[in-house]
Amino acid sequence: MNKIINKSDKSSLLRKFSAFRFPLFAIILLSIVSCTYTPPKYTSFDEYPVYDGTDLELIYSPHASSFRVWAPTASEVKLLLYDNGQEGMAYRSEDMKKGEKGTWRIKIQEDLKGKFYTFQVKINDVWLKETPGMWAKAVGVNGKRAAIIDMKETNPEGWELDKRPELQSFTDIVIYEVHMRDFSVAESSGIKNKGKFLAFTENGTKNTAGDKTGIDHLKELGVTHVHLLPSYDFASIDETKLTENKYNWGYDPLNYNVPEGSYATNPYDPAVRIKEFKQMVQALHKAGIRVIMDVVYNHTYTGEDSHLNLLAPGYFYRFNADSTWSNASGCGNETASDRPMMRKFIVESVSYWAREYHIDGFRFDLMGIHDIETMNEVRATLDRIDPTIFVYGEGWTAGDSPLAYDNRALKQHAKQFDGIAVFSDDIRDALKGSWANPDVPGFVSGVEGLEESVKFGVVGATYHPQIDYSKPIYSKEAYVKNPTQVINYVSCHDDMCLVDKLRKASPPGATDEELMKFNKLAQTVVFTAQGVPFIYAGEEIYRNKKGVHNTYQSPDSINKINWDNKTIYRDVFDYYQGLIKLRKEHPAFRMPTEVLVQQYLKFLDVEFPNVVAYTLNGNVNGDRWRDILVIYNGNRIPAEISIPHNNWNVAMHDGKIDLNGMGTIKDSTFVVAASSASILFRN
Repeated sequence: MNKIINKSDKSSLLRKFSAFRFPLFAIILLSIVSCTYTPPKYTSFDEYPVYDGTDLELIYSPHASSFRVWAPTASEVKLLLYDNGQEGMAYRSEDMKKGEKGTWRIKIQEDLKGKFYTFQVKINDVWLKETPGMWAKAVGVNGKRAAIIDMKETNPEGWELDKRPELQSFTDIVIYEVHMRDFSVAESSGIKNKGKFLAFTENGTKNTAGDKTGIDHLKELGVTHVHLLPSYDFASIDETKLTENKYNWGYDPLNYNVPEGSYATNPYDPAVRIKEFKQMVQALHKAGIRVIMDVVYNHTYTGEDSHLNLLAPGYFYRFNADSTWSNASGCGNETASDRPMMRKFIVESVSYWAREYHIDGFRFDLMGIHDIETMNEVRATLDRIDPTIFVYGEGWTAGDSPLAYDNRALKQHAKQFDGIAVFSDDIRDALKGSWANPDVPGFVSGVEGLEESVKFGVVGATYHPQIDYSKPIYSKEAYVKNPTQVINYVSCHDDMCLVDKLRKASPPGATDEELMKFNKLAQTVVFTAQGVPFIYAGEEIYRNKKGVHNTYQSPDSINKINWDNKTIYRDVFDYYQGLIKLRKEHPAFRMPTEVLVQQYLKFLDVEFPNVVAYTLNGNVNGDRWRDILVIYNGNRIPAEISIPHNNWNVAMHDGKIDLNGMGTIKDSTFVVAASSASILFRN
């Protein structure tokens, strides 16, 4: 029986049935109606009610706090109030009332600012563990209890004037992927707030030799977007023991809608982490740099005791046919984005970060675990906020999933979610060699037979009639509609960084000088390919991680960026800076559509093996250079090739870049230096 009958209703019923002299029946009836709420018996998760309101978790005002939680199988739900974010017993417990569509609600008519709370759900006569709720937007230390704060008080001065830096096309983006701690923790960073959000707000920082570090370095380099590794509240760092300097990448979600406390100067104060995160975004925006969040909605740190599962056991996850937890994430569980309330949560969460924190983009971890419909809804919702917010993700899974293959947001299905980009493992492994086998080299190290894979990367994974699609190492057909949908890169936080990989897979007799040439060539292809270029923080100053493959819990000694490298490897930094400047100043490398690429990018027939050459003719995409010739030589010896006969100016040659030109070529042949790229142009 779904209705709870009050005392006056009971008296009326008793008199009514007594008049008919059925006292025993009346007693039985009263015993039924006076029991606690009995939830419906659902035969599948598909039958669960869907709540479409926007008031889940907490709505605060100085006069009252309204709480609502979705727990459709609960027979009782309690709200517990605390004075402290971690210690002490609840000073107050309130029974919540049954609301519509699987929700429970209560309104406390007083100012609760500064208090903390949890929910506790009773299912099948068992009280589950307390949870701050999955929609929590402020928490105490270690995220065990939600906090009641006034979000307006977390806005830094001038926050209402904060604007996203201008962006015309997704192909104008240059992404810099960085871990919060790596960026500033080294002594050579010259940064005071080491490992904190506030590190990005410090100007004037320098390394030991006086070269720029921190946010000044990012401006000098020229990147447009900083991609922050997970910076929401994750579980693996004990925020009460920060002196231990325990490290983690953060792919272990605890509270999705709250910044990570270990990156704040005071994790005990719920407002501090929020304000400091906003200060970071504000500072980056002021520097002309947009901010991307790495989001991990595909799994939670724990399954059974997660904040999701303690509200509606099982609903937010996928299970195998034998009732075991499915594990496409490789982390013990996977969320069910195709269920309406999980989809609602993901969409509302990204919307919240975009609105409240002014986030400019989202990188979806293991996006292939999510269904296509959910990703399209994410894109549509963000379009209503600002269509320049960038969305991309890993178009694969870490294991099999009960989600039907055709419904997965995989790179092979990217044409079904236009407006969302995917990483190109094709260009990555073609250039540097296999991610799975560290000893296997790639095109830039002299391996022949990868020309078609490189060409596929050059056209941004779109269709081009001059490519033999039977030959790329992974994909045998174009998988995106336009270059705006592909992320080109050679390394990221996962697996070996570029320097370590090239060193590990170096051919016999390769010198340090050659390895640096391989490095420059790899990034030249990335930055001159159509699509969106992406680099891993520190690559521009020849960063290494001492050969460690996955450093998700390695110490600072492995992960930190040694900013003195900027001085030691200044030539590498200058080259990377030159590549970014080349791309920014020449829209020929930033074509937004497949049609333009097919029309203006033409590959040359090159007889020399392991060489790829192409032209971009006719002031393509408004470029001031009339004609452009690009040549990549993956050989460890110089390559002489035939080129269109013209008066060419040389803008790049043998590891040097000068966009004003460094000489002219009038011959019909040209010699490209070993393991390098050359770019020629005509005005």
